[in-house]
Amino acid sequence: MSMRGEIISKEYQEMVWAKDENGKEYVCYTSDVKDKDHLSESEKSRCLDSSQVLGDSW
Repeated sequence: MSMRGEIISKEYQEMVWAKDENGKEYVCYTSDVKDKDHLSESEKSRCLDSSQVLGDSW
């Protein structure tokens, strides 16, 4: 595996897919969230809204 692949793999393993109280999905680093099923507003601000990457109809 190339160095680039190792870096991407390491970063991916540190991520979690989490949801807010409305079921909207976010991609976060595990260190940024306490409970992946109940994101707070401050936790959401450190995450990426997955619909912004994948689109609403994904």
